[in-house]
Amino acid sequence: MKKLLSVFFCVLCLNTGLKAQHTYPFQNTALSDDKRLDNLLSLMTIDEKINALSTNLGVPRLGIRNTGHSEGLHGMALGGPGNWGGFKMVNYQRVPDTYPTTTFPQAYGLGETWDTALIHKVADIEATEIRFYTQNGKYAKGGLVMRAPNADLARDPRWGRTEESFGEDPFLVSEMTAAFIKGLQGDNPRYWKSASLMKHFLANSNEDGRDSTSSNFDNRLFHEYYSYPFRKGVEKGGSQAFMAAYNSWNGTAMTIHPVLERIRKEWNMRGIICTDGGALDLLIKAHKAFPTHTEGSAAVVKAGIGQFLDNYKPYIYDALEKGMLTEPDIDKAIRGNFYIALKLGLLDADQTKLPYAHIGVTDTVSVWRNKDVQDFVRLVTAKSAVLLKNENKLLPLNKSQVKSIAVIGSRADEVLLDWYSGTPPYTVSILQGIKNAVGNNVKVIYEPSNETDKAYLAAQKADIAIVCVGNHVYGTDPKWKYSPVPSDGREAVDRKALSLEQEDLVKIVHKANPNTVMVLVSSFPFAINWSQENIPAILHITNNSQELGNGLADVIFGDFNPAGRTNQTWVKSIADLPPMMDYDIRNGRTYMYAKEKPLYPFGYGLSYTNFKYSDITVSSSTLSKGKEIKVSVNISNTGDRDGEEVVQLYVSHPQSKEVRPIKQLKGFQRIMIPTGETKMVSFTLNADELAYWDNDKDAYVIEPGEVNIMIGASSEDIRQTKEIQLK
Repeated sequence: MKKLLSVFFCVLCLNTGLKAQHTYPFQNTALSDDKRLDNLLSLMTIDEKINALSTNLGVPRLGIRNTGHSEGLHGMALGGPGNWGGFKMVNYQRVPDTYPTTTFPQAYGLGETWDTALIHKVADIEATEIRFYTQNGKYAKGGLVMRAPNADLARDPRWGRTEESFGEDPFLVSEMTAAFIKGLQGDNPRYWKSASLMKHFLANSNEDGRDSTSSNFDNRLFHEYYSYPFRKGVEKGGSQAFMAAYNSWNGTAMTIHPVLERIRKEWNMRGIICTDGGALDLLIKAHKAFPTHTEGSAAVVKAGIGQFLDNYKPYIYDALEKGMLTEPDIDKAIRGNFYIALKLGLLDADQTKLPYAHIGVTDTVSVWRNKDVQDFVRLVTAKSAVLLKNENKLLPLNKSQVKSIAVIGSRADEVLLDWYSGTPPYTVSILQGIKNAVGNNVKVIYEPSNETDKAYLAAQKADIAIVCVGNHVYGTDPKWKYSPVPSDGREAVDRKALSLEQEDLVKIVHKANPNTVMVLVSSFPFAINWSQENIPAILHITNNSQELGNGLADVIFGDFNPAGRTNQTWVKSIADLPPMMDYDIRNGRTYMYAKEKPLYPFGYGLSYTNFKYSDITVSSSTLSKGKEIKVSVNISNTGDRDGEEVVQLYVSHPQSKEVRPIKQLKGFQRIMIPTGETKMVSFTLNADELAYWDNDKDAYVIEPGEVNIMIGASSEDIRQTKEIQLK
C-alpha cells in the first residue's frame, strides 16, 4: 500500500526562480538516491507510471517538470532535415519549427580527430545549448536526455550509418565515447548538465533488414569488441542510459534480450534503457517474436526497458488487465528513468540552486552566436581533416605564389546536413572558405560539373585545381530508403559499392591540370585506388560542419597543419570484405584481422612536417594481473613546421594459443610538437587490458607469454617496439 503523506503540492518554476514551499521526501537531497526513488514510486499512480514508460520524465502532480529526449551526435539537433524541432502552424499550414544550434562535423569526422579533450569540449558546448533551449522561457524546447554518442562500431564501411560512429576500433571508440559523455554530463560531482543515452545496444551495423536480422557472434566478441565501448561508456564515461537496437543478437531481439538485465548488474547501470523508434511494432511485425502487441509490450518491460519510442499505452493497460504484467514490473522498469531525472536535478525542491540553473535564465547569451564557439567549430573541422596523400609537397598552397585556383565539383558549394543534424546558424562552403582565405589576390574559378567541358577548361586555365567530390547524405529527401547511387548510404540503407562515381570528374580535372588537389567530402571510406595512384594531393573531411569551408581552407593554405587519422580501414576493393552479415570479425574484418593490404590503414594520416620516434622504454619488462607499466617514447619534430602527431600504441600476442588480433590499439595521444623540439610521450598499460575473454570460463583471462609493444604513426607504420612478459 502507498504510504499516506500529509504534504502540500510543490510548484517548481525554474524560469521564475520561485522556491518550493513544501517538499516530498523524494525532494530531500539529504536522503540517499534509493530512498528518494522509493518514495517517488510509492506516490505515483498507475496511470502516472504507465505515462512514465514514454520519454517523458515529468510527473506534474508531484511537481516534477517534464524533459524528454534530444538528438545530438554532432551538436544539438533542434531542426535540421529530421525536423527535430517539431512543427508549427503558419497560415494554416504545418511547417517545420527550427532553431539554430552549433553544428560540428559528423561523428565520423570527430572520430578522425583522435582528440579526446577536443571531443569533451564539443559535447560540453552541445550540453550548454541543451540547457539553454530547455530552460529559456522564450524557447522551452528540446529535452535534457541526449541520444548520443553512438557507441556502435563501424565494423564494415558498407554500413549506412558509418557516419554516426567514431570508428572501427573498440579502444578508440570507447575513449571518444567516454570523452563525449563526460562533456555532455559535465564535471559537477552530483548533477549532470545533460544525460547521455548511448546508441544502439548492440551490434547494429547493418541497415538492410535491421528490423528483423540477427547479428550472430560469440560471448568473446561480445565482451572484447561489440559491447566494449558501451561498457566503458558506463564505467569510464559515466553514462547511465542507452538505447536497445532493432536487430537480434544470436536470434533474440535486443528489445527483449536477457543481456539487458545482466549488464545492469554487471556494469552497475542504474538508468534508462529505451527502445529504438517503433521497435515494439517491429518486434511483432518484423521479428515476429510474439503474436500480439500486448504480449510484446509485457516482454519488453520485463526485459528491463523503461521507455518506449512507440505507441505502447493500450497494450500495457491490456497486459496489466490480463495479468501478463504487474505494477512492480513497471516500477522496476521505470526506476532508472527517475534515476536520470534525479541526476539532472529534476527531483530537487529548489531548482534555482542547481549548478546549471542559470543557463538560458540569467545567462541569456545565445551560444551559437558566440564568436569563440564559432572559432572552435572551425578548429574542430581543421583537426578532423585527414591528409591522405601529398606528393612533392603540393600542399599547403602558398597564397603569394598562386595566381588562380579552379574549384570544381558540386560538393564545393554546399554544406550537406545529415538526418541527425540540427539547423546551423550559418554555413561556409568549401568554395566560400577558399575565397575567404585568398581574398582578392587570387582568382577563383568555380565550375560544379564538366557540362560542355567547363570543368576541364577551368582546370586548364588555373595554376591549381581543387576538385571536391564525395557522397550525398540525402538528409532532406522525403524518401526514407533513398540512396540512388550504389556507393551512397544512410540510415535504413547500406552501401552496395565502395567505388566513387565522381572519380571520373577527378580524372578529367587531373588530365587538364596535373596540379590537382582532391578533396573527398564523405561520411565513410571509398576505394579511390586510381586517385591514390595518380592525384598528387588528397584530403578527406566529413560532411555537416557549419565551418566546413573555413576549416578546410586553413588546412589547404597551411594555417593549420593537418593531423587527422583514419578511424577505419580503407580497403582497396569491396571484394576484400567478408559478407555483410558475417559479424565474426575474426574472419578478416577491421585492421585487427584483415587479410588484404588496405588502401589506407587504420590510424593513417600525413602531416606537413616530419616526426622521428626514438628511445622507447618500459618501466618493467614483466607485467602481471592487477599491475601496470609505463611505456614512454621520444617524438621529435624534424621538419620545418610546428605540428601535431598522433602517437599510437599497439600490442600483439605472438605466443598466444588463442585467435588474437594481429595487433590491437591500447593507447593514443594527439600532441603538439614545435619544429626542432622533442617531447616524451608516455602511456600506462594495464595487465587487465591485455586479457582475453574465455568462453568456457565465462571470464577474462590473462594469458602468460610474450607481448609485443609497438608504437608508431599508424597501425602499419610502427616506429618503435619492445617486448615484455605477461605473467
